[in-house]
Amino acid sequence: MKYNNSLRSIYIPLIVAVSLSAGILAGFFLPGRNGDISHAGIRTKPDKITMMLNIIRSNYVDTVDLNTLEESAISAVLKKLDPHSVYIRAKDLKRANEPLQGNFDGIGITFNLLTDTILVISTIPNGPSEKAGLLAGDKIIYVNDSLVAGKGITDEEAMGMLKGPRGTIVKLKILRKGSPGLLSFDITRGKIPIHTVDVAYMVNETTGYIKINNFALTTYDEFVTSLKELLAKGMKKLIIDLRNNPGGVMEAAIQIANQFLAKDELIVYTQGRAFPKSEARATGNGLFPEGDLVLLIDEYTASASEILAGAIQDNDRGTIIGRRSFGKGLVQEPVMFPDGSGMRLTVARYYTPSGRSIQKPYDKGSEKYYEDFYDQFERGEQFSPDTAGEDILPVFKSKGGKTLYGGGGIVPDIFVPADTSEISRYFLLVRNSLIYRFALNYTEANREKLSIFTDVAELEKYLDRQNLTEQFIQFASENGIKRDEAGIRTSGRIIGIQLKAYIARNTLDNKGFYPIWEKLDTTLKYAIGFLGGKQATVK
Repeated sequence: MKYNNSLRSIYIPLIVAVSLSAGILAGFFLPGRNGDISHAGIRTKPDKITMMLNIIRSNYVDTVDLNTLEESAISAVLKKLDPHSVYIRAKDLKRANEPLQGNFDGIGITFNLLTDTILVISTIPNGPSEKAGLLAGDKIIYVNDSLVAGKGITDEEAMGMLKGPRGTIVKLKILRKGSPGLLSFDITRGKIPIHTVDVAYMVNETTGYIKINNFALTTYDEFVTSLKELLAKGMKKLIIDLRNNPGGVMEAAIQIANQFLAKDELIVYTQGRAFPKSEARATGNGLFPEGDLVLLIDEYTASASEILAGAIQDNDRGTIIGRRSFGKGLVQEPVMFPDGSGMRLTVARYYTPSGRSIQKPYDKGSEKYYEDFYDQFERGEQFSPDTAGEDILPVFKSKGGKTLYGGGGIVPDIFVPADTSEISRYFLLVRNSLIYRFALNYTEANREKLSIFTDVAELEKYLDRQNLTEQFIQFASENGIKRDEAGIRTSGRIIGIQLKAYIARNTLDNKGFYPIWEKLDTTLKYAIGFLGGKQATVK
């Protein structure tokens, strides 16, 4: 596993998440269909595509790879349908399904490529690496007798070496601070969970916070465990953070919605040309049926995340805070081919309880579809509700008569603009890599001192005494970014907080990261103030 820090920014969405460019994670139908080719309605008699490929095979002037041509033809056909119907090659299918399954086979480490070396940031609790004795701070020099340090390997190449079939052995030689020579480890790969609940903690005495990064087969169990832990701590109010959540398994979103809704309240319904209308309703046995509830969304909230937000909003069960969500309301069904490849085919649309299809238009092609992010930015939608176009959107009504908007995405009940007040040119120059690189370097140089901290508040107090911002400014200067006094005055606070947050995550994982990052999160601060009965100061 490797941290992806680009998604942590809460400021200007200059870079669209990689998951978006490949298609938002699907809201899958899981039961009731076997996914075989004949069931999917693919013709068995020769057609134009088959005839064309056969003629090319027999008569084309040069030798060609027919498998590649066939795959290109399938991809081209699916691209003509909608932005979310996609073909996935056999070699890529397992990896594509990992975020939905909630696990993969590997050695169980979080790593970063620091100065061209695989640096172990942390080991997965009870995972193969922890059991074998790997420690945070170890540098992997050899993998299966192949030198990897100083060879310019990519993240993908590193993951390809460390991941592999369950039960197989990977041989590592690592460099550990304070140990003479290299240490050897034989690690048996195992099942490694992908946690979809990033963190759950109490932001104050009565309010809990749960961050869900996507919806997998394991998400519901993770969420319920977190919910029970917070309830045991006296939680009366709950904030669920769905920002940057691209969706995933639809059933997980339905199960989580069921924790908040009354018996027989509609959660979502699906309908397609070959699929009759199908409804999902609450059972009325949820763990949190009455407490105050807030959901946070943004322009990267999509698919199954929108199902959950729509169910809560339409039933007047909670308040949606943030910015208009992505608008992905198409449901994909996985179809497998005999060679191990597959496709995700759009078979239905899903609708919120009020009848809203939150799928945004895609009639102008996939490229324009994803460029809508940039169009929103240029229109100022991230900064003002007046530019969000609510006056031209179709109007619906919630269960209690509240005005709702269709036309693409979930429009929040309370709009909170993206905050750029502390952004400077200097910050934009250093934020993408230098801040995180410094945090890694600092953690590595001070790991022994940092390792004594188990409480994020105590760790933060210690870091506040280390003059981190000034150390970073010197580091940035040494890496080609000149000192900029005006930029430092504008952005010094957020630089300092980000440094502490990344160091805390390198030390305590996400339970260290989020409580510190919270100080930068204007949307979360607004939600906390809202639940406290007052308007939060947006700063």
